[in-house]
Amino acid sequence: MGDVAPNPPPSILERLTVTPTPTYDGTRKLIDTRDYRIQINDAGSGHPVFLLHGSGPGATGWSNFAPNIPVLAEKYRCVAVTMPGWGESSPQSLETGRDQSAAILQLMDALDIERAAFVGNSGGGGIGLVMAGLYPERVSHVITMGSGVWGPSILAPGGLSEGMRTIFEAYQDPSEANFKRLVEVMCFDPKFASDELAAERAQAARLFPEHLTNWLEMARAGVGAEEITRAAQALPRSPVPALLIHGRDDRTVHYETSMRALALIPDSRMVLLNHCGHWAQLEHADEFNRLVDEFVTHH
Repeated sequence: MGDVAPNPPPSILERLTVTPTPTYDGTRKLIDTRDYRIQINDAGSGHPVFLLHGSGPGATGWSNFAPNIPVLAEKYRCVAVTMPGWGESSPQSLETGRDQSAAILQLMDALDIERAAFVGNSGGGGIGLVMAGLYPERVSHVITMGSGVWGPSILAPGGLSEGMRTIFEAYQDPSEANFKRLVEVMCFDPKFASDELAAERAQAARLFPEHLTNWLEMARAGVGAEEITRAAQALPRSPVPALLIHGRDDRTVHYETSMRALALIPDSRMVLLNHCGHWAQLEHADEFNRLVDEFVTHH
């Protein structure tokens, strides 16, 4: 066999057009809407995909989707949202109430986005389902992981699940020890529940102590339950296609919640992942990114 010619180096034009990998600082923005200030990380171009974090203390759009944003932003406009009540976004309290769909609608209008796909983990998936049920004209696709439609004793027969109890403990005391237990419960594979991740989330939570107090007060008062109920009643009439991803080993939200959503949403499908906890987007990042891309592109 003859010598194989080496690959030629990229041309000047090719080097100039390479898209840099998104970074937190390079994509961070604060958007003022009529009623809210909302922190986002805005990366890429193409069809808008909103990434919505869960309800854990210290969560942000970036922290929940850091392994996914660089990949998805190659094809889509990824807007990782830090919802009001978390991070640098506006506080939410018993006085203000919590209307997360109103915040999303105002954010979409401020960004001049008419319609988007919504990808949400846990509580963020719940927001996506509320949008699909109550405002389907603004939603092209909804993708949830570790979320679904709740029902009586859906978390555990004896009350709150292990993961939910750990979330409450971390809100009450945002110590690194409590966050270490939290990330261990969220993940099936211990390698993802690193000390570094626990310390990062604990530090992020302690930066905004008012968010911790407000969340506990609203959770105990059941704030937001009415909107979720109205959305669940509307989902059987929603035309929005839904992809429901759930970890078989989720110790926070049982996969039965996704099965309930599957039964309600006419155009829906479910993917159940073995060896996967509450954070499918972290533990199975490659498969998660592929599932999102294929669903948004081809469905």
